[in-house]
Amino acid sequence: MSKRVVDYDPFTGVTTTFDYDPFSDTTYVGREQLIEPALDRNKALQNDTEYSRKGIKNDWWHEAFIPNVIIEKWKNEFGVDVFNKDHVKKVKKLLNSPEYKYLKTTAGTV
Repeated sequence: MSKRVVDYDPFTGVTTTFDYDPFSDTTYVGREQLIEPALDRNKALQNDTEYSRKGIKNDWWHEAFIPNVIIEKWKNEFGVDVFNKDHVKKVKKLLNSPEYKYLKTTAGTV
C-alpha cells in the first residue's frame, strides 16, 4: 500500500489521500490537516482573559476555533454538525469535554 495525495486545499490546509490494499480489496480515503498552529493560537487566547472580556463587552465572544478535520470527525463519528443550529448544545458539550477543550479560545465554559 502506498498512500497518494489526490487533493490539497491551500485555503484550509486539508490534504485528501487515497490508498488501496489489494489483499483485502479495501480502499482508504483520508483527510489530514496540520492543526498545531491553530491549537497553539487557541491556547494563547485561552490564557488571554482580556481577549474574552473585550469580546463579551462588544457583544461577541470567540468561544472556539474548530479545524476542518475535527468538524468532519464530529459529523462522521457523533453525527454532530457544527453548522446546524439545532446541534449547538451537542457542540458545546463536546467543546467542554476534557477530550476537546483544546479547541476552545476561552478558559470558561461555553
